[in-house]
Amino acid sequence: MGSLALSRAEVLDQPAPSIAGEVARIAREQLAPLAAGIDDGSVYPAEVLRKFGEIGAWGSHVPHEGPADLRCAIQAMAAIGEVCGATAFMAWCQNTLVWYAANSTNVRLAKRFGDGFSTGRVLGGTGLSNPMKSFFGIEKLKLKGRKVEGGYIVRGALPWVSNLGPDHYFGTIFEREDDQGIAGGEPGTVMFLADCSDPAITLTPCKPFMAMDGTGTYGVQFRDVFVPDELILADPAGPFVKKIRAGFILLQAGMALGLIKDCINIMDEVDSPLGHINRYLPQQPVHFRDLAAELETETMALARDPYNEDDTYWRKVIALRLRAGDASVAAAHAAMLHCGARGYLKSHRAQRRLREAYFVAIVTPATKQLRKMLADC
Repeated sequence: MGSLALSRAEVLDQPAPSIAGEVARIAREQLAPLAAGIDDGSVYPAEVLRKFGEIGAWGSHVPHEGPADLRCAIQAMAAIGEVCGATAFMAWCQNTLVWYAANSTNVRLAKRFGDGFSTGRVLGGTGLSNPMKSFFGIEKLKLKGRKVEGGYIVRGALPWVSNLGPDHYFGTIFEREDDQGIAGGEPGTVMFLADCSDPAITLTPCKPFMAMDGTGTYGVQFRDVFVPDELILADPAGPFVKKIRAGFILLQAGMALGLIKDCINIMDEVDSPLGHINRYLPQQPVHFRDLAAELETETMALARDPYNEDDTYWRKVIALRLRAGDASVAAAHAAMLHCGARGYLKSHRAQRRLREAYFVAIVTPATKQLRKMLADC
C-alpha cells in the first residue's frame, strides 16, 4: 500500500525533530538533485513539495484549540533551505497558505481546504506582497472588488505570485469599490482565496529572474472573476491581517536559517585547501555559527506565540526578520570569498547561495520596508 498523508491529529502528535529530520532526509535524497534545475527554471518540484506535505511539514503550525506554534514549520523549512533556497521559499508560500486557511473564521472554507493545503494534496501560495506594501503606505492595492449576490466580482493584476500552477490556490486581498469602509474613511478590504483553475484568471510567466526561476512565479490577471462567499478568508481583511502578520513574517526565518547554515558548510568545505589564506578574511565560519545560533534562539522564542498582540513583540518580529535578511547576505558573501575562484563557477552552489540570499533580503517585507516599519513603530 502506498504512503498516506498524515491526518492533522497525527501531525500534531509528531515531535518537531522527527518531522524536521525526515524533511532533511527527503531534501538530501530527492531535492538536492533538482536544485540546479529549480534555480534555472527547468524544474518545478511539485512532487517533492507534496512529499513534504505527506510527512507533516505543512501541518504542524495549524492552531490547535486556540494556540499556534510555528517552531516545527520553521525548522522543517530551514532543513529544506539548507539544500535549496528556492524550495524553502515555496515551502514558505505553502505554509502561509495553510496559515491563512487555518486562521479564517469561514467554516466552509476551512472544512473544504484545510486538510488539502496542510497535507500538500493542494499546492499554492500567497499574493500578499502588494497588500502588505499597501498596508504600510508603500503601494496602492492592485485588485478591486464589488459585492454581488453570493460573492464578489474582482478585477486587476498582481505582478508576481509564487508557488502557482493551473490547479493551485493562493490568498490575496482586494479593495472594495462599493463602500468607503466602516467609518467612512479608507475603502474596505477583503481577503480571499484565488482559484488558478478559474478561466477568468490568467497566469503569465514572468521574465527570467537572476535565481529561483523554478518557483512557479507568475503575473496574475483577474478579469471580472467571481469569488464566491465560500472562498472569502476574511471580510473585512484588516483585523485578520493583524492576527496573521507575525506568523507570515516569522515563517520566513526558515529560509534564512537554512541558507546561512549551508553557507557555513561551504566555508568549512574549503577550509582544508584554502584555510591557510582564508584565515585572513575578517568573517569566519565561527562568527556565522554564533550569529545563526542567536537568530535561531530568538526565532524559536517568538515562534511559540504568534498571536501575541503586544507592540514590543511585533517590533521584535520585525527586527528579527531584518537581521535574518542581512545575515543571509553576509553569510553568502563570506562563502563566496572563502571559495574564491572555484565559487565563481556556475556549477558551484556558492554563487547560487549568494543569489538566493539577495532574495531573502528583498522578498516582502524587504529590507527597506522592514526599516520603514521599525521607524513607524
